[in-house]
Amino acid sequence: MLPTRIERTHLELPAQVQTAEQLSPLVGKSANWIVSRSGVAERRLWDGPVEQLGANAVRGLGLDEPPDVLINCSLTPRQLIPDTGAFVAKELGWAGLPVYSIHSTCLSFMVGLQHASALIAAGLHERIVLVAAERGSICRDFTAPESAVLIGDGAAAALVTRGEGSGLRDFRMRTYPEFAHLAQLEGCGVHRHPNDPETGHSHNLFQMSGPRLYRHGVKRMTQMLNEILGENGLDKGDVSLVVPHQASGPGVEAVRRYGFSSEQVVDVVGKYGNCIAASIPMALAHADAEGRIQRGDTVLLMGTGAGLSVATALLTW
Repeated sequence: MLPTRIERTHLELPAQVQTAEQLSPLVGKSANWIVSRSGVAERRLWDGPVEQLGANAVRGLGLDEPPDVLINCSLTPRQLIPDTGAFVAKELGWAGLPVYSIHSTCLSFMVGLQHASALIAAGLHERIVLVAAERGSICRDFTAPESAVLIGDGAAAALVTRGEGSGLRDFRMRTYPEFAHLAQLEGCGVHRHPNDPETGHSHNLFQMSGPRLYRHGVKRMTQMLNEILGENGLDKGDVSLVVPHQASGPGVEAVRRYGFSSEQVVDVVGKYGNCIAASIPMALAHADAEGRIQRGDTVLLMGTGAGLSVATALLTW
């Protein structure tokens, strides 16, 4: 076990709420269709710079001084370069510390947590802040309602420190690139460069084959859950809290169907939507604020992301 702990968390929610009723005319579907298909009754929208949203999440941690490292664990960047983390640090007035991003689509926070835990366990750093801020709503394709009705905006931050008795007990991630085409945003890179005359507006919008992604993701996540629980000598009931990626209502329901109870599973997708890489830390911070996690608890983070990637992280809180 890497002897580190998530010292504190903060959930940052934009003030603007977009309900299924408000979204309905934009996608040409009824509010009932939206909720029944996606499980998302409302989501938050942010119309400011994404680095401001991230900085607000970090401020919510109430730090007295900057950490040793700031890691941005987000998908939606401010721009290609400099790194978005640099703009978050600028908003916070922090200079001189290492700042960089980890980009693993919806699993970025989990990979960032593994990375931070390893750095601290190796004695290289003592205090690392992870921040995930997403403004995915700007990339919605309203002509593709199956995916457009899922996405929301939000942010969360976490302070990771050394902590005896707490730690990252197990982490595993696998990528199946044969399914990479099932969730993608083709623009913003050299494949569909803005200067390419064949690049169109749709290439800058999120595209997803939800049913196929769900089917392949659930199959591989089930295999991984069986492994991580079995190899750590745990039954489903030994897990105090399960924090899944809030991909969709059906996605979170699949976690309960696996055998975890509703009391174990954090389910906020109906209120916040799919906030991409911010979804897992937002759900974690939501549960933390509600007092659902106590020191010594066994916490399981899990999720799927474009790639297709699946990951699980087993923590002693």
